[in-house]
Amino acid sequence: MKPLLILTLGAALAGGACGTTASDAADTPLPSERAAGVSTTQPAPGYREMTIPIGTTLPLALTSSVASDTSALEDTVTAELTSPITIDGRDVLPAGTRLTGVVTGVDDSDRVKGRAMIAFRFTSLRTGDAGYDLQAEPLSRLAEATKGEDATKIGIGAGAGAAIGGIVGGKKGAAQGAVVGGGVGTGVVLATKGREVRLGPGADVTTRLTAPLTVRVGRS
Repeated sequence: MKPLLILTLGAALAGGACGTTASDAADTPLPSERAAGVSTTQPAPGYREMTIPIGTTLPLALTSSVASDTSALEDTVTAELTSPITIDGRDVLPAGTRLTGVVTGVDDSDRVKGRAMIAFRFTSLRTGDAGYDLQAEPLSRLAEATKGEDATKIGIGAGAGAAIGGIVGGKKGAAQGAVVGGGVGTGVVLATKGREVRLGPGADVTTRLTAPLTVRVGRS
């Protein structure tokens, strides 16, 4: 009887030991499973943040039109970078990055009163799927002066009047004609508007950051 009892107890103890091992195995992953499984820690982001310093020049080409005689305040202006912005040998903003801004000032050409002007500022950009607000210097363009042309018009008017007056009434007529002719030339200038400022798609413009700009850049 004793040998049989000892054998029975041994079998029971062995079965209990096996059950404990199986349970432990179910709760604890094997080394191979740990190697193949996903870590419980969060993976590192696929990008890092880089800051473009204040004063960085942004070379741009317009992708919309602005003009002193057709644009209005708050009209949208768009452009894109013509070359990348690089920091430490890395392209932070690639060529083709899109910028958006607004018209901040406009004055069409008036008769003699002044020269036409258009002003605008870029306020945001988009690269990839991310958009950013930016602070950049305002841009403005002033129409070319026409003083030389105006003087020529007045001179031609005076000369033509003198010639006609001379034919009609001799020296006295020539003097009177010059006065009348000069008035006509001046009238032409007063009635003629000056040149406008027009910038179309593809026009090169350049601005600079007036505040640092931090953007996300993919990790290499």
